[in-house]
Amino acid sequence: MIADLTCVLAERRGAVGIATLNRPDKLNAMSSQLSSEMIQVLDDFEADDEVRVIVLTGAGDRAFSAGGDLKEVRERVGPNVQRRSSPPLSERIRDCKKPVIAAIRGYCYGGAAALITNCDIRICGDDAKIRFIGASYGGIGGGAMLPRIVGDSKAKELLLTTDVVLAEEALRIGLANQVVPAAEVLDYSVAMGERIAANHPQAVLAFKEIVNVALPVEEALARESALRDELQASQATADRFNAAAERVVGPRR
Repeated sequence: MIADLTCVLAERRGAVGIATLNRPDKLNAMSSQLSSEMIQVLDDFEADDEVRVIVLTGAGDRAFSAGGDLKEVRERVGPNVQRRSSPPLSERIRDCKKPVIAAIRGYCYGGAAALITNCDIRICGDDAKIRFIGASYGGIGGGAMLPRIVGDSKAKELLLTTDVVLAEEALRIGLANQVVPAAEVLDYSVAMGERIAANHPQAVLAFKEIVNVALPVEEALARESALRDELQASQATADRFNAAAERVVGPRR
């Protein structure tokens, strides 16, 4: 495994690779360093023939992730900010050839909520709280993928209201595949990964590819990316992110 990781923990349990967002003091907020390290871990797991399924989870018992690190995000919004050129973590997860299971407990907000829509399977603890919060700030992550999971009308409700989705509601609408006691989320997800890994490896990869091909998203994702850049370039978006960041991390220094 990759050495010198500080924001991601990587381990392997048999044929299941576990990648853990590891900033529990920040509710596993997704910084650029965390995203970069997670992409490295995913690359490593995908290249390892002994790993057949990947589980993503968050450190601690309070959050999968509270979303993007607002201290960083506010530096990327506004009319005079250069847009990032590196592919986002969500894209890397979506493009992963191996099945990816999200093991979710506690808060899963904003960018993290968008991220889990790119996973193949979502297992929620009974304490999970999912919230697509982008509309309140000027972000639009999740708009291309969520309708394919919960349907157009429900997706619009969640994206436009930014309401919190509790675990049982997530299960009811199909956003969660299963809900289990919070303390059992990771073990349950790993056990499911082991069941998947026990099947014919090429058949598993083929089924994932076939289902993904049956749900083409390229045009919607391209449009979402273009609109995200447009929104992030606006002063109104910058003002909202700055206000939110100052509530969380204090004034810009």
